[in-house]
Amino acid sequence: MGRFSLPILSFLFLCGLAGGTVARNPKYNDPEQKLGVRIRDLLSRMTLEEKIGQMVQIERSMATPDVMKKYFIGSVLSGGRASAESWVKMVNKIQKASLSTRLGIPMIYGIDAVHGHNNVCRDPRWGRCYESYSEDHKIVQAMTEIIPGLQGDLPANSPKGVPFVAGKTKVAACVKHFVGDGGTTKGINENNTVISWNCFLSNHMPAYFNSISKGVATVMVSYSSWNGKKMHANRDLVTGFLKNKLKFRGFVISDWQGIDRITSPPYTNYPYSVEAAVSAGIDMIMVPYNFTEFIDDLTYLVKKNIIPMSRIDDAVKRILRVKFVMGLFENPLADLSLVNQLGSKPLLPLPKKATKILVAGSHADNLGYQCGGWTIEWQGLGGNDLTVGTTILKAVKNTVNPTTQVVYKKNPDSDFVKSNKLSYAIVVVGEPPYAETAGDSLNLTISKPGPRTIKNVCVKCVVVVVSGRPVVIQPYLATMDALVAAWLPGTEGQGVADLLFGDYGFTGRLARTWFKTVKQLPMNVGDRLYDPLFPFGFGLTTQPK
Repeated sequence: MGRFSLPILSFLFLCGLAGGTVARNPKYNDPEQKLGVRIRDLLSRMTLEEKIGQMVQIERSMATPDVMKKYFIGSVLSGGRASAESWVKMVNKIQKASLSTRLGIPMIYGIDAVHGHNNVCRDPRWGRCYESYSEDHKIVQAMTEIIPGLQGDLPANSPKGVPFVAGKTKVAACVKHFVGDGGTTKGINENNTVISWNCFLSNHMPAYFNSISKGVATVMVSYSSWNGKKMHANRDLVTGFLKNKLKFRGFVISDWQGIDRITSPPYTNYPYSVEAAVSAGIDMIMVPYNFTEFIDDLTYLVKKNIIPMSRIDDAVKRILRVKFVMGLFENPLADLSLVNQLGSKPLLPLPKKATKILVAGSHADNLGYQCGGWTIEWQGLGGNDLTVGTTILKAVKNTVNPTTQVVYKKNPDSDFVKSNKLSYAIVVVGEPPYAETAGDSLNLTISKPGPRTIKNVCVKCVVVVVSGRPVVIQPYLATMDALVAAWLPGTEGQGVADLLFGDYGFTGRLARTWFKTVKQLPMNVGDRLYDPLFPFGFGLTTQPK
């Protein structure tokens, strides 16, 4: 998403009784009723205004109690930072406003959690490559096992395509971005994927088959196009294939201002964009700000029979289905019972006992760089003030023998290295944080002064690369004694040190091809011309000390 998520994206939908001025004990409030009965009963009671409100997702800054009640808003989303306690209070304040409406339909709350999605990154120049699991769809398919981890294990004999969430300690998952955003030309974000139907089906679609079979609740549509057709307006794929062919019964959500971008430039014909997106089969629109304009335009289109009521009913049924299976009608309010669990916390190996070791590089003592984008802030942050955790430098100091002297210098010159009698050096370099288009890159270079640091330090050294994708490393490879691709290790740099010093062995394999030069890109396993620096599946295995 541009600013919103989840493997996948996880929707964190925080889940008291719903109140209202309808008949006492309506069927839709009875959890003993069948799912279909509850959906039909509630839908039959809803006005057009209430139905369209359910199709709207707004940003939390817009979600005042008055707005939630007046416009019957169906969903709220957010990124950004807040303590767990304040987040719970904020969500409950919004939810109570929803529950005070005539029908008491709870809102569904969504957040971004985008480290690992089901899109297949076919070109590392793409600024969202680290959100993908692999260039190989088989690995992406295997990683859809995160869905039962998020939602709970699907019961036996569950109807195909019907979403499932196991209870109030689980969340609804959202797979994205449907479909093909990992294959755009030159890896340009939100661009055009030019590919035949057979290749499109075999490379970009397989993980959606697995996701739907595991009861995923929601699917987010991609900003990108397929052979020139915007996905947000692609009825053949959203309705014809996803809903009808694959029998997906959850709801389809747009990306952040995704319908605005149907036109070029964006937002040049908003009524057309509303018509095209809803007609394509998008059920919930991540507006996220100009919600009154969206509501007015969609209301007009329905009243003029440009969009049939049957399309609105289909969208609302799907949204209600997810809310019912989540148990939101029974448990709409979040509580503090799980707050303490939030954020709880080959190469070698190197000898722990040494006279003096050097730790160098821009990424050695930087939690923000370890975490990358979509961490606290949308684009991520540098430095060590954004969250609690362990930098790689701190982890090294924690791990070595107490008699080992650890010297840290971010960018030492060669004279410093020569004048110190070093046993060995650890150089930690990589990319800065980024998200989405800001990460698009045609050169894929290590951030300065990383290359110079490698050159100055590497007499006897291990280089650790912290990045969201393969980067240019071949020019420096000959100077290294070992190379570790740490990807984005997050807050726990201790895990990197555990491997460097042999507390655990290296077992990982490359899920993406590591190129020699960017001139080779795009290059993926199975290509006719395949000459990588390190091939897909490469990785050395070491044993623990």
